Amino acid sequence: MGDNPCRGGAQRRCLSKPGPSENYELNPEGPTIMDSLAYGEDLEEEKNSAFTWEVKANNQTYNSQFKEKAFLCWQRKKYKGNVIHTAKYNFFSFLPLNLYEQFHRMSNLYFFFIIILQGIPEISTLPWFTLFAPLICLLIIRGTRDLADDIGRHRSDRIINNRPCQMLVGTSFLWKKWKDLRVGDLVCLHKDNIVPADVLLLASTEPSSLCYVETTDIDGETNLKFRQALMVTHHKLTSVRKMASFQGKVVCEEPNSRMHHFMGYLKWEGKKYSLDSGNILLRGCKIRNTDTCYGMVIYADDANSAGLNTKIMRNCGKIHLKRTKIDRLMNRLVTLIFMCLVLISTALTLGFWDKVKEFKAKHHYVSENLMYSVTTESFFTFWSFLILLSAMVPMAMFIIVEFIYLGNSIFINWDMQMSQHMPAKARSTSLNDQLGQVEYIFSDKTGTLTQNIMTFKKCCINGIVYGPDEEAALHKENPYLWNKYADGKLLFQNAKLLSVVCGNKDRMVQEFWRLLAICHTVMVQEKDNQLLYQAASPDEEALVTAARNFGYVFLARTQDSITVVELGEERVYQVLAMMDFNSIRKRMSVLVRNPEGSIYLYTKGADTVIFDRLYKKGLTEGITEEALTSFAKQTLRTLCLAYKKVGEAVYEEWRRRHREASILLQNRARALHQVYEEMEQNLQLLGATAIEDRLQDGILETIQSLKQGNIKVWVLTGDKQETAVNIGFACQLLSEDMLILEEKEIVRILEASWESDNHLPSGSGSLKNRFLPQVKMAMVINGEFLCTPFPPFAGQDQLLLSVSKESRALVQNVNVDVEESWQEPGEQRIDFLQARRISLMRQTLGIQLRSPGLVPQNKHSNTQESPEVRRERAFVELTSRCQAVICCRVTPKQKALIVALVKKYKNVVTLAIGDGANDINMIKTADIGVGLAGQEGMQVVQSSDYMLAQFCFLRRLLLVHGRWSYMRICKFLRYFIYKTLASMMVQIWFAFYSGFTAQPLYEGWFLVLFNLLYTTLPVLYIGLFEQDVSAEQSLELPQLYIAGQKDELFNYWIFLQAIAHGMATSLVNFFMTLWISHDTAGPLSDYQSFAVVVALSGLLSITVEVILIIKYWTVLSVLAIFFSLCFYMVISWASQSFWLFTISPKTFPFLHADRNVLSHPSILLVVLLNVSLNTLPVLALRVIYQALKKPHAKGEEEAPTKEVAVESLPYLCRGSRARRSSYAFSHREGYADLITQGTILWRSPGVNSDTPADHTIPSNEELAPSIRESPSYQKKMSLLGKKRHQSWGKVSSKDMQPTFTMNSSISVEGQLSFTKNMAPSTNWKSGSFHEKLPMKQARPYSPENLPPTKERSPSPRESQIPLFGNQPLPSGQSSLGNQPESLEEKGESATNKEPMEVEPSPSERLPVPGGNQVLPALAGQPPLLWEEQ
Repeated sequence: MGDNPCRGGAQRRCLSKPGPSENYELNPEGPTIMDSLAYGEDLEEEKNSAFTWEVKANNQTYNSQFKEKAFLCWQRKKYKGNVIHTAKYNFFSFLPLNLYEQFHRMSNLYFFFIIILQGIPEISTLPWFTLFAPLICLLIIRGTRDLADDIGRHRSDRIINNRPCQMLVGTSFLWKKWKDLRVGDLVCLHKDNIVPADVLLLASTEPSSLCYVETTDIDGETNLKFRQALMVTHHKLTSVRKMASFQGKVVCEEPNSRMHHFMGYLKWEGKKYSLDSGNILLRGCKIRNTDTCYGMVIYADDANSAGLNTKIMRNCGKIHLKRTKIDRLMNRLVTLIFMCLVLISTALTLGFWDKVKEFKAKHHYVSENLMYSVTTESFFTFWSFLILLSAMVPMAMFIIVEFIYLGNSIFINWDMQMSQHMPAKARSTSLNDQLGQVEYIFSDKTGTLTQNIMTFKKCCINGIVYGPDEEAALHKENPYLWNKYADGKLLFQNAKLLSVVCGNKDRMVQEFWRLLAICHTVMVQEKDNQLLYQAASPDEEALVTAARNFGYVFLARTQDSITVVELGEERVYQVLAMMDFNSIRKRMSVLVRNPEGSIYLYTKGADTVIFDRLYKKGLTEGITEEALTSFAKQTLRTLCLAYKKVGEAVYEEWRRRHREASILLQNRARALHQVYEEMEQNLQLLGATAIEDRLQDGILETIQSLKQGNIKVWVLTGDKQETAVNIGFACQLLSEDMLILEEKEIVRILEASWESDNHLPSGSGSLKNRFLPQVKMAMVINGEFLCTPFPPFAGQDQLLLSVSKESRALVQNVNVDVEESWQEPGEQRIDFLQARRISLMRQTLGIQLRSPGLVPQNKHSNTQESPEVRRERAFVELTSRCQAVICCRVTPKQKALIVALVKKYKNVVTLAIGDGANDINMIKTADIGVGLAGQEGMQVVQSSDYMLAQFCFLRRLLLVHGRWSYMRICKFLRYFIYKTLASMMVQIWFAFYSGFTAQPLYEGWFLVLFNLLYTTLPVLYIGLFEQDVSAEQSLELPQLYIAGQKDELFNYWIFLQAIAHGMATSLVNFFMTLWISHDTAGPLSDYQSFAVVVALSGLLSITVEVILIIKYWTVLSVLAIFFSLCFYMVISWASQSFWLFTISPKTFPFLHADRNVLSHPSILLVVLLNVSLNTLPVLALRVIYQALKKPHAKGEEEAPTKEVAVESLPYLCRGSRARRSSYAFSHREGYADLITQGTILWRSPGVNSDTPADHTIPSNEELAPSIRESPSYQKKMSLLGKKRHQSWGKVSSKDMQPTFTMNSSISVEGQLSFTKNMAPSTNWKSGSFHEKLPMKQARPYSPENLPPTKERSPSPRESQIPLFGNQPLPSGQSSLGNQPESLEEKGESATNKEPMEVEPSPSERLPVPGGNQVLPALAGQPPLLWEEQ
C-alpha cells in the first residue's frame, strides 16, 4: 500500500538522528518486520548502532589500513579481494587433508596397523609389502576420485571469479574481472548482468534511480523486486567525473548471513543518510528491466584471507564429507571383526601357551633350544595369529568396491534416457548405493518443479466458462490478425469468446477485459514498434497480454491516468486511487473515472475475499464457484474479478476520509485498510481467470512413483504460501482428501503431545500412537514458524536451534514477509524492539518452559533430553507422519537446517535437489545433493553430487540406478564376506592341529591370489551388472524401492547370516576332509595334499554359491566364472612346477601337489562330497523360506484397510470449507505506490549506459574515451512519450543557458497547491530543490481539477512536467496557467527550509516525476544534464 512513511520501494528501516550525536536510534514509527529478528545482545548492538564495517568509495588507501586478527599476534587485511573458493582442497592441503579424511575409515586404520605389525620380523607371518601395496593403491584410487571432484569446483570458481564487470578506474569504467573488485570500488551493471558482490545502489537509468532485480537464485521468488538509490546520490552523481570524485563512506554492520537485513549509513559531505536492505543489491541477483545502474561494493568475498562476506556466500555452507549408510555400517563391522579377531587370537594364544608347557614337560631335553620364555613366545604368537587372521577383513574387498562405484557412476553418465540437452553426470562416485535408500527428498520449487512460465488457460465470464479450443481448431489461421497489437505468443484461443468480444454488446464481457487492462501495475514500453510489457510478476503479464489479444490493449500510463485501446478506440481513464495488493488483503483495486465521467471500482483478488464483498450471490455466482472448483481440481491459479459503479457523492466522501487517513502519522496502514474496506464492498462479480503455472515435464509421474516408493517429498521454497500450496496440488503432493496441517493445528498436536509426555508413561504419549496410520496428512509451514525466536527470558527455544552451531546467527536469519508489515484492523503496530513475531508453537509450548515448576515432572519421562530436543523430536515425529511437507518463506540457511533437523532425528537418507544458488547449502547438507543444470549457471551443479537436466530424471536415477546400485553392493558385500570366511576360517580349525603355532594351512600363493584372481571376476560382475528386475519393471514397481529404505539387503542380520554360512562351509571342508583322511596312509596323509583338497573344496563351493545367487545371466557372467577357474588351474600349475621349485624352494614349496592329489579318483569324490554338503542344505533352506514367505506376504496384502475419518481426531477439527481456493498470485506490494507517486515513470531524455548497446565485453581494455551517443536512447521513453511527443533539443552540458520558464506545482501543508514560474539558474545544485522540499507534506486536492490519487494530489498534468531546474522542459509543453497562484510566497518559503540530514524512505520522499532524472553520462562524454558550475 505504501502509505506508511517507512515503506515503499526500498522497504527500509527508518533511522533518525537526535541532535548532533552520531548514534542512530531506531524509529518506533517505522516498520521493522522487514528486518531479520534478533534477540539478546544482538538487539542491544543494533539499538546502539555498533557498526564496525567502514568502506570509503574510491579510496583503496583508506580501506587497506583496516586489519583484523588472524592468528595470535598475526594480523591480515580486513578487505582484500572478491575471490570465492568453494573447493575443499588446495595445492598444499590436499595430501594431509585427504589422508586425514581417508583414515576416518576404520578399515584403513586397521590395514595400517596390520602393516606395522608385519614389519616386525619376530611376529610376521606374511611379507609387509603384501598388504602395503594394496593399501597404497586404495588410497590413490580414492584420493584421485576426490581430487577430480575438487578440480571441478576449482574450475567453477575460476569461471565465476573471471567473469567480467565494469569497474571505475580513474575517470572511466573499464572491463575488469570479478576477482579484481575491492570494497569501495564503483561498478557499472547492465540489464541481465549478475551482481558480482553486495553493492550499494548509487544511481540507475530508471526513474528515481530505481533498479529491478530478480532474486530467484537467492530466495526462489519469481516476482521482480525493486531497489532504490538514495536521493542524494541519485541527484548528485550525474556523471562519471562526479562518480570518480565521490568520497562517501559507508559505515554498517559486519558481514552476516541475514539475507533480508542490512543496517548502516552513508556519510558524505558532512551529512549522514540511513541505509537498509532496500538500497543494497545482493550478490547473485540479476538486473532486470534496468538498462544501467551504478553501485559501490560494500561486501566482497575473499576466501584466501578475510573469508566469504557476501550474504549469499555466507548462506552457501561448507562442503561436508559425505558417507553412505553402508560405509558407516562397514566401519562398525570392521571394528566388530577386529574385536572378534583379538578374542580369537587371544584364545589361540592361550592354547599355544598350554601346548608349550605340555611340550616342555614331556620333552625337557629340547627346551634349551627355545630362544625366548613361554610368555614371550605366547606374546609373539598372539600377534602372529592377528596377522594371519587379518585376511578376515580383505583389502581386496575395499579396492573392488571402488571399481564398482566407478562403474555404476559411468552407467549413470551413459544413460541416454536421462539426457535432454545435457547428459546426467555422477559427480561423486561414492554415493551410488545410497541412491537406493532415499526416504526424504527436499526440493526447491521455482525452476525445479515449475518452469516459471504462466499461461492464460481458461476464464469464466458471467457464469460462462471459456476454455481453449480443440487442437484441430488451433491449426487454422491466427484469429488475432485483426488486432495489430496482438501478441503472437499467447496460446489461448476461443472463437466463441472472440466473437462475443468483437460483437461489443455483452456489458459483462466488456467490463471483464477492461478490468484486466486497467487493474494492474504493469509498465509498457515500445521496442521495434511493438509493445513490451514489464510486469512485476508473470501472473500480471499473462493477464494483461490476454486482454491485449482480445482487443483491450493497455497502451500507456501516467501517475494519474491509464490509456487503453478498446477494440480500436483509444480511451484515457483517470486513476483516482490504487489500492495495492499484498498477502493480507489478497486483492488489488483501482478506482478510475472513464472518459464519460463515471467512476468505477475494478477489483481482482482471491475468491475467498471477493465473494465476501459481493452485493449478492445468485445463480451466476454459484456457477462461478463451480467453475473455480473445477479450476482448482485442474490445479490452475485463479483470480476473481469484480467491479461496481461509484456515485460522485459517495466518492467525494470517501476521498475525504482517504486523504485524512493518508496523512496520519500513526496507524496509517490500519486506517487506510479500513477506508479501502469501505470502498471494496457491494461488488458485482464479473468472473474468474485461470492461469497455469507450467510444471516441468514428467513431474506428475515422477512424484507419483516416488510416493509409491515410500519417498516423502518436501518442498522448501522462498516463495509465498499460496503459490507453493497451489504447486503442491498441481504436483499431486497434496490432495483434496488430505488433512493439511497448518500452524494452528500443529500447535494443538504438539501441545497435546507435550502434556501427554509429562503425564503418561514413556512412549504412550508418542505421536506415533496419537494418529492412526490410515489418516493422510500433509503440512504447510513457513520459515517464521520454524525459527522465530522467543523472548530471551524464555531461553533458546527456536525449533531449529539445537541443530545449528551458529544458533544466534540462525535466530537472526529469519526471512520475514515484508508485505505483512501492516496488520488487519484491530492489530496494534509496535516498534522494532517489540516487533518480534512469536510463532504459534513457541507461544504455546514456550510458556510452559519458562519455569521448571510449570512443567509436570514425570519419573518415566526422559530427563536426559533438553526441552528443545524434545520439541524438535516431537515436530520431526509429526512431520514423519505426513506424506508431504511444504515450507514457504525459508532462507537458504533455513533450508539446510530443515534438512539437518530430519537427519538428526531420523536415521534416513536425505536427498536435496535444486537449480539455484539458494539451494547450495541444502544440497551440501543433505546426504545426496542433486543439482539441476538450469539457466542460473553451474554453481549449484559444482556443489552437487549428481547433475540432472530435469526433475523427472530423478525417478530413473533413484528407482533404477539407485536401487540397482544398492542391490549390487549389498549382494557383493554379503558374498565377499561369505567367501572370505569360508576360506579363511579354516586357519582357525587348523591351529588346533598345528600346536597353535600360527602356521598357514594354504599355499602362500593361494592366500595372495585367492581374492585377487580366483574369486574376483564373479564378485565384480555382481557389483557391476547384476539385476534382479529390469529397468522397466523397476519403474513399474516402485514398491521394490522400499527394501533399500529398510536396509533389508544388508544389515547386521545379513552379516551374521554370511558369517554363519561361511563358518559352516569352512567346517565342512576342513573336518570332512580330516575325517576321511584320518588314520589312512592314502593320498591325504600329508600336509600339502590335505591343504590342496581343502583349498579346492572351498574354491568350488564358493563358485557354486555365486552361480546360485546370480539372477542376471549374460555372456559376461559365464566368462567371469570360467576365467576364475582357469586362473586357478594355470597359476597352480605354474607355482607348483619343478622349474620354479628349483629356483626358490622356500617360495614355491608345493611341488606338483595338485597333480599328485587330483590324479586319485577318490580325492575327486571327497571334493564333490564337500561341495554337495555345502550347497544342498543351503539350497533346500532357501526354497523352504521362499515357499513360506509368499503366503505370508499374500495375507498381508489382503488385509483390509479401515478408513479413518478426520473427525475422529477431535483436536484437529477446523472450519470446513465447501471447496479449496486455488488463488495464487506472485505479486509484490509497492508497485502501485511507485506509479501513483510517479517514481516509476518518465525516462530521462538522452539517458544511456556507459557502454554500447550491445554491451560488447573487451578483455581488460579501456573503453573508448568518447562514444557517440546511441540513436536508440531517444526510443527509450515510455509510450506516453510517443502519444504526447516532445522535441528534446540537443544541449551542451558544458555551457547550457536555458531561456525557458519552468512551471512547478508544489503541495503545502496538505491543503492547497500553487504554481511558480521560475527561471532555473545554472548554479543550482542538482536536485537541491528537492532536498529542500518538506518531506512529509501531503499533496492537496484542488476541486477545480481532477481528483488526486490515493497517495498524491497534484493535478494530472503535474505528472508530465519536471519540477527541478536541472532538467530541460520539453518544447511545446503546455503550461499550468489554470492552476491557482494564490500561495506563491508560501511556496517560496517552503523551498527555503533546511535540508534533511537523514535520507527518507521512498514513500517519504514523494519523488516528483521528471524532476529527478539526473543520471550519469557516458564515460568520457560530456554530461547530458547540468553540472555544478
